[in-house]
Amino acid sequence: MLAAANEQVCLRTRRHGAVLARPLARALALGALGIFALTLPWWPATALAALVLAAGAVIAFRHVWRWERTELVVTTEKLFVVHGTVRRRAAAVRLRSIDSLELEQGLLGQLLGYGTLVAGPLEVSHVARPRQVFHLVERLCG
Repeated sequence: MLAAANEQVCLRTRRHGAVLARPLARALALGALGIFALTLPWWPATALAALVLAAGAVIAFRHVWRWERTELVVTTEKLFVVHGTVRRRAAAVRLRSIDSLELEQGLLGQLLGYGTLVAGPLEVSHVARPRQVFHLVERLCG
């Protein structure tokens, strides 16, 4: 991965599953619309239903795949986010260069256990167990 030989990985996690709520709701709505279109007696509605159901499936698959292939990694030297499948990309910040560390949590984030971590120029949304990650990064920075 991106960790150097002298670095230890302290945390490797995915973003919170709440990041999937909107895309899966859209996919579900398209699925319901497709099923409704299947019940119509008009023959072109069947073709339209197939297209709508396929679009819902593609939306769901694409977002779940992206969520699955995105990782938040904290090492003894860096905090970074790695994403992508064919072309893996990473955004990183060295812990010693972080001058400000922020944790943002709305009411829903507090209830469900996710938040946005801002570490210098790097902003990571939907971080699972954000307080634990915040305290880990804070401890490693100091």
